[in-house]
Amino acid sequence: MALYAIGDTHLSLGADKPMDVFGGGWEGYVDKLREGFAPVGDNDTVVLCGDLSWGMSLEQAREDFAFLDSGLPGEKWLLKGNHDYWWTTASKMNAFFQTNGFDRLHILHNNCAFYGEAALCGTRGWFFEENGTPHWEKVFNRELIRLEASLKAAGEREKLCFLHYPPLYRGYRCQEIIDLIERYHVTACCYGHLHGHSHRLAIEGNQGDVAYHLVSADFVGFRPKKILD
Repeated sequence: MALYAIGDTHLSLGADKPMDVFGGGWEGYVDKLREGFAPVGDNDTVVLCGDLSWGMSLEQAREDFAFLDSGLPGEKWLLKGNHDYWWTTASKMNAFFQTNGFDRLHILHNNCAFYGEAALCGTRGWFFEENGTPHWEKVFNRELIRLEASLKAAGEREKLCFLHYPPLYRGYRCQEIIDLIERYHVTACCYGHLHGHSHRLAIEGNQGDVAYHLVSADFVGFRPKKILD
């Protein structure tokens, strides 16, 4: 049994927006994901850190969910990314998954999941490029509330944090999110969102007592990063 994380699969099996057209290693990325998941076993757990499907609705994303559910091994916990326009309420998503037999897909949102003695906590997070947009402060505060609710739900277990947006990278810190991560003694934080030339800005490794990992699919070579055995 092992725990993995990967973000930004950007699937487009039911929509016309394949990432292959962008080059930069994205060519044939669906096949690369199949190959990259080879070390993952059926009893393993994978946290998917947002930007999972280009579908504009649950129905349009159905083929992508089918691929994630049965085309790739492991139990999957899904976070929201900034391009997950299909995302709706947890009850609607869970009902859609149940109706379609996607029993290996689970929502990580206003909750936490347990993996052995560790707790998997997370939310979408926030990014500086959103500052100043309409209602940004309200949405930002909501993300802080969601993250703290997830961390509180973990109780006294070891806490692992999963975000879509990076809480820090070179030249940027989202101090409010970092404060929560440190206050609740998170031991590792995985995040996505950064692609291409932005990879050079990523913070990897320990910052204080927290180990940070960029897990965007193109950064990890479309191979989920192992977080725990």
